[in-house]
Amino acid sequence: MSIEKGQDWGSPGVIPDDAVVAATDHEASEIVAAARRRNDPLPPVVLTGGDLARTLGGASPRRAGDEATLVPVDLGAALIDGKLHWFLAHLVARHGWWRGRIVVAANAAFLGSWNVAPRAHPGDGLLDVLDGELSLRDRLRARRRLPTGTHVPHPAISVRRRDAFQLEFRRPTPIRLDGELVGNATKLSLRIEPAAVEVWI
Repeated sequence: MSIEKGQDWGSPGVIPDDAVVAATDHEASEIVAAARRRNDPLPPVVLTGGDLARTLGGASPRRAGDEATLVPVDLGAALIDGKLHWFLAHLVARHGWWRGRIVVAANAAFLGSWNVAPRAHPGDGLLDVLDGELSLRDRLRARRRLPTGTHVPHPAISVRRRDAFQLEFRRPTPIRLDGELVGNATKLSLRIEPAAVEVWI
């Protein structure tokens, strides 16, 4: 599905009885992962907080029978050391924020208070992958601009928008999915599953 800037996205409706409530991105991705491991259909997810909820315009606590907005959200899949994982908001590969390479594969624009991937849209069928290794001086400058998303474009940060990526690191690098550390990896394969998850906000 192609999403244009300024285009309405989502539709009003009533939260279904089988919807599962998640307060964070990690809780939502765990719901998805559990269903995938059982080979079950993905349940509708009521998202009440997290970076994806903020990207979608915020959320408040909801329950079955409440009126809300239904949005079809893309699902990120990452093959890490031969094991498949899923994420809804972002994958972050880094040793630290202040030195070394940092890679963010974003489905959601926000990472905490930072607008890390200002062009990312969770319903456009693409991942926004930011990849950079900046000097300390440039990192300090970028940090000041991250809340507004004005840290890009930057000559030391590559930004690619695709439905599948492969990444390689010189040494094992910690990988975080939706804020949770899942392990270290030297090679990653990423892809997006368009409109895979029914999210209610």
